[in-house]
Amino acid sequence: MAGYEWISLTTDYGTFDGFVAACHGTIARVAPAVRVIDVTHHVPPADVTRGAAVLAQTAPHLPPSVHVAVVDPGVGTARRGLVLETPAGLLVGPDNGVLIWASEALGGVHRAFELANKDWMLGDVSRTFHGRDVFAPAAAHLALGASPVDAGPAIDPADLIRLPDPVVTVGDGWIESEVGTVDRFGNVQLAAGGDVLAGLGHELTINGTVRARRGTTFADVERGELLVFEDSAGRVAIAVNNGRAVVVLSVRPGDMIRIAERSQP
Repeated sequence: MAGYEWISLTTDYGTFDGFVAACHGTIARVAPAVRVIDVTHHVPPADVTRGAAVLAQTAPHLPPSVHVAVVDPGVGTARRGLVLETPAGLLVGPDNGVLIWASEALGGVHRAFELANKDWMLGDVSRTFHGRDVFAPAAAHLALGASPVDAGPAIDPADLIRLPDPVVTVGDGWIESEVGTVDRFGNVQLAAGGDVLAGLGHELTINGTVRARRGTTFADVERGELLVFEDSAGRVAIAVNNGRAVVVLSVRPGDMIRIAERSQP
């Protein structure tokens, strides 16, 4: 096989310790010519849903790659390691749902395999650092052209662990949606697709009391006002011009938000 020139890394390791560097080093020892893209290493610890969302929104914009995601609170348990084959790349990581949304964004799982090939792992595998000892070296072998078939036993894609579908409800002049993520700017991204905004007017309320306006860019509202818009990932999002919507709304991922047309006086 031709292999891949790129490996992407998405983890909750942070950048204050040496965990990320160790993963880079493992990849470099196996496949020194392969380049690495760090998607993020600041997924909140053990937040599988956040890691899945970030990778799914990023992977389609990367070159064909082997995508490694390690947000793995079950490390060292009986949970499986995976290699997933999609039309636009491979994914490597734990079988806890972190890979599924990205695989769908890349065209869907064509084939799935349990990562069990010990020749692809470091000789002395730590029970608490599979990112370094299992997933990173496996990704490097795959990038060099190893076949996913050689990873281990085939798995029925229907048997993969999946995260719960986020809650989205659309009514006449209103939408209710689960908060998906909050970015570093304090913008609140909902699970709802941006297309649902077409059914709403421009004057809105959030959760019945907070006023907002529908627009397309931050300057569509005055400084300090709330904007409801379709973000760069194609999701409904809420922002404050020169402020932090997450503070104004006091929400976190998993909370429900209702956006409705505001009755005119």
